[in-house]
Order: sequence, then C-alpha cells, then structure tokens
Amino acid sequence: MSDVLIAGGLVVTPDGPMGVDVLVREGIVAEVGESVRRDGATVLDASGAWVGPGFVDLHAHLREPGQEHKEDIVSGSAAAAAGGYTALVAMPNTDPPIDRGHLARFVADRGRAVGLVDVIPAGCISGGREGTALAHLDELWSAGVTLFTDDGDTVADAGLLRRAMEYVGQLGGVIAQHAIDGGLASGGQMHEGPLSSRLGMQGIPALAEEMTVARDLSLVRLTGCRYHLQHVSTAGSAALIAAAKREGLPVTSEVTPHHLAYDDSAVAGTDPAFKMMPPLRSVADMRALRDALRAGDIDAVATDHAPHADHEKDVPFEEAPFGVTGLEWAAAVTNTTCGLDPAAFFERLSVAPARIIGAADHGRLVEPGTPANLVVFDPGRRTLAGSTVSKSANSPHLGSHWDGGVRFTMLRGRLTHTLAGAAAP
Repeated sequence: MSDVLIAGGLVVTPDGPMGVDVLVREGIVAEVGESVRRDGATVLDASGAWVGPGFVDLHAHLREPGQEHKEDIVSGSAAAAAGGYTALVAMPNTDPPIDRGHLARFVADRGRAVGLVDVIPAGCISGGREGTALAHLDELWSAGVTLFTDDGDTVADAGLLRRAMEYVGQLGGVIAQHAIDGGLASGGQMHEGPLSSRLGMQGIPALAEEMTVARDLSLVRLTGCRYHLQHVSTAGSAALIAAAKREGLPVTSEVTPHHLAYDDSAVAGTDPAFKMMPPLRSVADMRALRDALRAGDIDAVATDHAPHADHEKDVPFEEAPFGVTGLEWAAAVTNTTCGLDPAAFFERLSVAPARIIGAADHGRLVEPGTPANLVVFDPGRRTLAGSTVSKSANSPHLGSHWDGGVRFTMLRGRLTHTLAGAAAP
C-alpha cells in the first residue's frame, strides 16, 4: 500500500482544526503537520475542505438478509462510502430478523467481504421482533453486538423492556428504542396537525413519541441501562432527553437529516418520498431539533436509510411504506441546515456515534497513530443530489441542491470513494 498525502485541508485534530497535511502509511495516520514531505506519496487535494474521522451511521437498513430487492450490503456499503461513512450500524429488521448470534456474524462477515465500510450489526431486543420474549441477547453479545433494538417496531411491553435493560445494562450494551406508541399511531400516515386535517389523512400525534420516551426514561432510572433514542422527531422528545442528561441519566439520541431539513408541509404534495416513520413534524419541531443538535442535547446525526423498491413507493401516499434513503447526502444536508463548525460537525457525525457503540477504530480525531478511517468533506461545494448508487431511489433529497460534498473517503488507508474530477494540487 503506497503512502497517501492529504494536502491543504483544515484537519480536525485533538488540538482543534488546523491547516496541516496528513500523511497516511500502511493504513495508519503517520504524520500530521505543515509541509509534510510527499516523496512518492499519492497526493489528495483537500484545499478548501475539512479533513476528519470518517462518518459513523448509527441507523441504516441494508435489508440483507431477505430483502435484497430493496438493498443489499454491497449497494448499501457503496452508498455509505459515497456519503463519507467508514462505519455503520445495520438495523436488525431483516428477514429473518437478527435475533441470534449466527445471523449477526453473517451480516458482519458480509460487510468485511465487501470492504467498503465497517458493517456493525445491531441485534433484536425481542425474538423475531415480536415483542413477547427476549431475543438471544447472550448470543448476540458474543457475536459482537453492542446495540439492541427492535427498530421498525417499539418494545411496547414495559416488563419485557425492563428485563432487556437489566440484562444489557450488566453487559455494558445499549438499548435503542424506536419510540412510537402503537395505539396512538395506529392508522396514521403523517404528523397530526392542521395539514393532516386538510388532506383528510389520519395523523400521528407528537404525543405518540413523547409518551413512550417518558416511560422509557423511567425505566432507565430504575435499571441504569444505557439508552439511545432513535430518530427524534419532536421538540418535546428533545426536551425530555435534555432534562434526562441534566439529571445524569445515561441517555443519548440521534436525529435524521430529513427531520432537520423538512417539516410536514413537504407532505402537501403527497409524494411518498416524504413518508417516513416518525413522520415529518411541525416547523417548530424542526427548528427545535436543529437547535438541540447544535447544543449537543441531541448527540448524533443518523440517516435511518430505509430503501424500498420503486414499485413499493410508486403508489398513492396512504398505501406506500414508511421510509426514505439518504446515506449519500446526510453530511451535506446537515451542513446546510445546521451550519455546524468543523469540530461540532465531526462530533455529531463521527465522534459521538462511534463513542455510543464503542467503535474504537472510528470517530477518532486526526493525529499520528490513529487508524486512517477518514473523510475529506468540502463544505462549500454546491451538490446536486441527482442520482444514487443505492438500489433504491426513495429519497426526499433527490433533485435538490445542498451545501457540501464528500471529496474522498478512506477506510484503513484505502480510498473507498473519490469524487469525480477530484485531483491532486
């Protein structure tokens, strides 16, 4: 493997952002400094760009095994690399669900074989995601799973969730919750508000999320288990999480790029590309989520990349499945909507997500001796989301312009994505 010099960028180091070069040798950051010698090295132009740890996605649906017509680990990994990701957590709502150790190993092994991004399997909380009995948590932990979720469904049984928290808490893992009360959300298609009334659609109230979050936080107080709230969508949920953090509870949370970029008015045209769970909320909710991410009350950006085949989404809004894609543009959407400085940007997209799942080789600020899992992100590039390498194109971002673009992605010193036209200085 030849040396690579990343030259001319603003590098996010433990001492803060610095205008320095980065030399990568044998998959490791070998040198960080001004005017690093480039003898024989492949030079990557990072002028005008930020250089930092590769992005880590806490929440992606790769659909393998069982639903490969929507996405598979090959296509999902390619989309992730194009979006600047070096690691992602694959959700367990596959067919079969990832509720046993051998299934988790299958997903991780497939990710290693593809080699574009580290694929870290999440495991189910309940067997078959049926919400009635615990999954084989010990097997999953032994297979390397650290995050457990029935994502796509909420663990409604408080007793079952308590037992899961007690067991996973002893192991040191994380319980992650898709927090939607099934009774309040039943039959709902979009956010409950004035627009849902005008469209004649049944709505999903903000309370469906907030009531579940409040219950779960009570169980965290009881068990002490680490708890992660997936895809926060309401101002009320963000406030509950912020209060829990001030109380000292071991809680974290994520927000999706689409909940930062859009409010429920985007549903007015009834385009199924804007149908997701939880639904797009009010303008006030959207603004509160942006503020909470800037403040650090919400820890991380996670894509909830949820591919569906064209024929599944090309139906009337009410008949379409929930879920949208967005791995390739998550960083640009976040940059456009929240305007984070370089340190905060990498904290929310790289450092905090890696810390939450214990991915020790990822999310590390750039200094000699760290694994060369890196991204070069140009915050000033105007990017058109014009096409996708995912198998599915059910993204609300397609056709729109965003501020920022990934120039290079590097996994253990090997380039996994290069923007067309990127050249050496």
